[in-house]
Amino acid sequence: MDIPKIYNPKDVEPKWAAWWEEEHLFRTEPNPAKTPFTIMMPPPNVTGVLHMGHALQDTVQDTLIRYHRMRGFEAHWQAGTDHAGIATQTVVERELAERKKPGRVELGREKFLEEVWKVVERNKKVIAEQKRSLGDSPDWSRERFTFDEGLSRAVREVFVRLYEEGLIYRGPYIVNWSPALQSAISDEEVDHREIEGSLWYVRYPGVDGGPGVVVATTRPETMLGDTAVMVHPEDERYRDLVGGEVELPLTGRRIPVIADEYVDREFGTGAVKVTPAHDPNDFEIGKRHDLPMPVILDEHARVKPPAPEAYVGLDRFEAREAVLRDLEKLGLIEKVEKHVHAVGYCQRSKVPIEPYLSTQWFLRMKPLAEPALEAVRDGRIRFVPRRWEKVYFQWVENIRDWCISRQLWWGHRIPAWYCDECGGVTVAREDPPACARCGSEKIRQDEDVLDTWFSSWLWPFSTLGWPEKTPELEYYHPTDVLVSGYDIIFFWIARMIIADLRFTGEVPFRTVYITGMIRDKYGRWMSKSLGNGIDPLEMIDQYGADAVRYSLIVLNTEGQDIRLDPSRFEMGRNFANKLWNSFRLLAGPAEEVLAAQLRKAVEIEEKVGPSPDPVAAMLDWKGSAEPHPGRTALRLLERAGERALEDRWIRSRFLLTAREVGRRFEQYRLSDALLAIYRFTWNEFCDWYLEAIKPRIAPGADEVQAGATLRFALEMMEGIVRLLHPFMPFITEELYHRLGEIEGRIVEESRPDSVALAEYPTGRGEKVDRRALEEFGYLQELVGAVRNVRGELLVPPSAEATLAIREDEPRTELIRREWKTVKRLAHL
Repeated sequence: MDIPKIYNPKDVEPKWAAWWEEEHLFRTEPNPAKTPFTIMMPPPNVTGVLHMGHALQDTVQDTLIRYHRMRGFEAHWQAGTDHAGIATQTVVERELAERKKPGRVELGREKFLEEVWKVVERNKKVIAEQKRSLGDSPDWSRERFTFDEGLSRAVREVFVRLYEEGLIYRGPYIVNWSPALQSAISDEEVDHREIEGSLWYVRYPGVDGGPGVVVATTRPETMLGDTAVMVHPEDERYRDLVGGEVELPLTGRRIPVIADEYVDREFGTGAVKVTPAHDPNDFEIGKRHDLPMPVILDEHARVKPPAPEAYVGLDRFEAREAVLRDLEKLGLIEKVEKHVHAVGYCQRSKVPIEPYLSTQWFLRMKPLAEPALEAVRDGRIRFVPRRWEKVYFQWVENIRDWCISRQLWWGHRIPAWYCDECGGVTVAREDPPACARCGSEKIRQDEDVLDTWFSSWLWPFSTLGWPEKTPELEYYHPTDVLVSGYDIIFFWIARMIIADLRFTGEVPFRTVYITGMIRDKYGRWMSKSLGNGIDPLEMIDQYGADAVRYSLIVLNTEGQDIRLDPSRFEMGRNFANKLWNSFRLLAGPAEEVLAAQLRKAVEIEEKVGPSPDPVAAMLDWKGSAEPHPGRTALRLLERAGERALEDRWIRSRFLLTAREVGRRFEQYRLSDALLAIYRFTWNEFCDWYLEAIKPRIAPGADEVQAGATLRFALEMMEGIVRLLHPFMPFITEELYHRLGEIEGRIVEESRPDSVALAEYPTGRGEKVDRRALEEFGYLQELVGAVRNVRGELLVPPSAEATLAIREDEPRTELIRREWKTVKRLAHL
């Protein structure tokens, strides 16, 4: 067998990724004879390449899927991608601009969407190949897209049901408006930053020439849309002003002075301006007091009528400077103070959002929230780590109506049609031919699309065929675990729980496993502006996918954020090399030694069959149903001698390691599981066991003993390969097949074609040899003590030393019996 001296992932990983695909190893079907284990892959946006966060979460999910597949479950990992409305439309518009092609407006809706689909189909293929290169093992034949036909039908069904139940409504409301994206965005898509700004104290003169009132504001430009000044009803300073009017500077308008308990008497002067169309709190106050709500900024955040003509067309920040300049000229600015306050920024565009009164579609969430709270409270859904339940409860308990409409072209278009004849609104599952109210054919569909999350929140059941009662939905749902970052607990996780309980009556998943987030080595978020991003594909190219997977799992502890530097992937590469070299140590002499032992067995059995070259016939045997020539004698030879202490010790340590790994999987402590395998492989199997057996397999050693030792060591090696496979699938598949080339010649039992289908070691059903653990453990202590003394006395390892044993040493007999091992390991 040709075994390269150096393990090269590039020679191995593409080969097995293609083979898994060709053999359809990960196909899954509803199978009543097996227990399902299902994970819903969080669908990545079809906007381009994957980042290191995807690599982490995919590695965690794939590890869980491969583990349960090997445990005999019908393991289904639902793959797919998200159409990502705002993100995808932005990418396509940018690409068109870079290629100097006509833009969205010039193309028109239909032509622009054709361009979007081209980019989407291209990126879907790229993303799938990236995931394959990482080792992902979903059933790719079941891949879904949030904009495919089945999921689109589910989206419409949900919209219409909720509309018919009165939970979806359309109306004017203050929304978070992104001037850069030209669309409303949800509260969860807004980042709030503490900004050091100014607090301007502006006098609103009295209508009768009196002093009026001074208000404090951080946004003087919005005063152009003020419709009241508000004070606290118990504030004695302004009791005489309530019910009267003041002049609104720069506008020529008069506005009332109203009283409301919302006012904080300690802030500023205790009097505040009310701008109902451009502040969410002012909007609610405006509704309570029946105030006018003039909108004085357009979609680009430029001033528009009914604001004074002098400011129309100015950007909001230009308007601020102009307003302040004019107020200063009129002597109406009393003072200015430095003031730190929170400003909302669009997550995607990084531009300050504008609170904006707009007609949008909304979903009432409060009536849907209580079952979602109860599902976590009563344990039907658990969070791992548990601390993230607090974040979940905080958001769901304070849930607000969800603005579900977006001013985009790419996305699920809102299934509502407006009648030009009677003004009626028709909401329907299928495109209607006419108005449902008057029958007119003069109807037009709403131009807006639904928020991307409105399709994503249906992911756990829409991907399985809902609203139809498909075999897949009945078998795979509810799913078992969702793996996600804490950043989308409210964006996605909570909404999925709400939707699933509402439309299927079931929880979407039983466990939510929250991973940490990836940061750079200094603890900063990775971003293009900082230039500190780490491309997982580059790391795979440099270190190999197994090394990347290993390092990400080891670093992912208890949902803590990961400080990542490319050098951390050397851990995984070093472990892969150690594993490869240990196999080379055993495989090198294996064929020669095993062939010699087979010859000995043939001599004992006396009859080897009709082949002119019986030894070659035995070595070429690939799994015939007939008994292998010489096998009976091989077993007799193995049973003739008792297993050596180191054999019994390593077997027992393997059993205990397998049990620990199983416990760690149950606890979702994958880092601990992998480190247990690492410690067993590196510290015990390689550093102790292989060193101990070297004399038994060296040239000139007894053939029978060498053969039995090698077979046992290779069996242990395969156990390691099986334990490690969910974490490092490529090198373990390679070693499994190479082990099969050796073992297939002498092992009678049939063997699965892939390690992915082999049985996962549990360590159960076999007794641990406690005596062997205790005795070899003592020898380890003894050898360790000798090595420490050597170090203290500066005696080099190559120099032989004499070991003096006290007469009253209780372990003298053990030392004498295992002297060859002690002598070799301690260089005595």
